[in-house]
Amino acid sequence: MRPLELRPAAARRTTTTSRRALLAGSVGNLVEWYEFGVYGCLATVIAANFFRHEGSSGAEALVATYASFALAFFFRPVGAVLFGRLGDRLGRRPTLIVVVGLMTLATAMIGLLPTRAAIGGSAPWLLTLLRVLQGLSAGGEFGGAVSLMTEYAPDGRRGLYGAWQSFTVALGLLTGAGTAATLASALPAEALYAWGWRIPFLLALPLGAVALWLRTALEEPPGAPPGDGRDGPLGARELARAVVLGIGRIMGWSAAGYTFLVVLPSYLQATLGASLREALLATALANAGFAASILPAGALSDRIGRRPVMLCGALGVVVLALPLVHLLRSPEASPWARAGAVLLAGALVGLLAGPGPAMLAEMFPRRVRCTGLGLAYSLANAVFSGCAGLVITALIARTGDPAVPAYYAAGACALSCPALLALRGRAHREPLR
Repeated sequence: MRPLELRPAAARRTTTTSRRALLAGSVGNLVEWYEFGVYGCLATVIAANFFRHEGSSGAEALVATYASFALAFFFRPVGAVLFGRLGDRLGRRPTLIVVVGLMTLATAMIGLLPTRAAIGGSAPWLLTLLRVLQGLSAGGEFGGAVSLMTEYAPDGRRGLYGAWQSFTVALGLLTGAGTAATLASALPAEALYAWGWRIPFLLALPLGAVALWLRTALEEPPGAPPGDGRDGPLGARELARAVVLGIGRIMGWSAAGYTFLVVLPSYLQATLGASLREALLATALANAGFAASILPAGALSDRIGRRPVMLCGALGVVVLALPLVHLLRSPEASPWARAGAVLLAGALVGLLAGPGPAMLAEMFPRRVRCTGLGLAYSLANAVFSGCAGLVITALIARTGDPAVPAYYAAGACALSCPALLALRGRAHREPLR
């Protein structure tokens, strides 16, 4: 009878450990994406302080700001390989401690940087250097965190546990947008441009301290020990194919996510003439819709599979992106209709982001999971997210067509659909390799 008496306590310990791992894995994502949300929402302010010089226009400075934004994304694959291999060889815990520390330090230092008016042309280069450090840490964060959360997930709940990665991304973006919106409402424009923009970046310090505290108490996930550097069941060629297929499956998520959740504020200001406060409010609503749909989408994918849920999100963006942008542009549209449009746009992205982490984790064996899924995610984000602001802003300036964001998001989601159709229908019910 003794083994039977111990089972409830053991089950409680397992549940507690899983939840602790879930919290430790996801809190770092919040820190990372909080900064990206702040940077995207305050892009026009950052452009004025760091990238605008005598003789340049506001549009040129904004393009340069997004170029710096994109450059950080292209260092994500480097971070995915560097920290992914460390995570696969040495373990998830030490890697996750390093990446959240690096992200916190780089973000706080942005809040301390002198502007172009103070030190001249060195200011944008220093800002870009810190963005590169953020890109490296972000590249390692996703692979380690998703591996940790899905490997600790109870049977039949891998989609829900993986969805917490995306949910804390939404919380980070929403917190960043909300912080920026609060400052824009509370401070005069002159104060916001002079010193108020620094506050959100400095707030990363306490957030990062909490993340470090949680991760230092972390244990390695159950199962096989960390890899010894060999690719195990996947050789280099098979790993590369899996990474390319993973990119195809999440490129729509990457493009639509950054179009509707990060690029929206500057698009509404520069193209549709909205005020900074109106643009930040719209972004907060889009991120609220995104956050509301992620966990239900992840849980639903545990019941019916990743494929139908993610296809629904991709096809929804293909069909509705252009009507949603037209509604935002319409002078006859009521504020409630516009609010509904941005909420719906965010919710459609959530249908992709909820099951996405678990779907990627199921594509790779444990020995290369951190590296494989981190590389697929970071490459997709480098090309389709990091370049979103730059491509959209430049194409609107060149063509004069304000519907460019809709074409960009819908086109990427359309290209994702064939790769999503190739998902195995029962992968969500099988144990991780």
